[in-house]
Amino acid sequence: MVDDEKSDKKGFKVLGILDVQNTPCAREALLHGSVGSLAAGLLHFLATSRVKRSFDVGFAGFMLTTLGSWFYCRFSNAQLRMQQRLIQDGIKKKLLYEGTRLDTVSKPKDKEPCSSSP
Repeated sequence: MVDDEKSDKKGFKVLGILDVQNTPCAREALLHGSVGSLAAGLLHFLATSRVKRSFDVGFAGFMLTTLGSWFYCRFSNAQLRMQQRLIQDGIKKKLLYEGTRLDTVSKPKDKEPCSSSP
């Protein structure tokens, strides 16, 4: 059982530095990059029939797609974390100020006019 726990925490490393399993957005970015490289290289090859240039275009497609997907995912995650933090702070303030005069949501209603009397 101890060996199973250690193997579960290892993960797959790219170039020995990037742990794909434990790094947010890494897996998706690499998958998008591989599809982008295949699409760019294949389309360039079908259009020009130049093998070396198509490989270069495919590699450039991989780099651009991977980096674009990585930065987009990281930016979206940062925005989501910021929204979650704002919501958590709002909930804490609501619980702290609920029922006090500082509560902005449920103000006590002072003498409402009765709708039945003219």
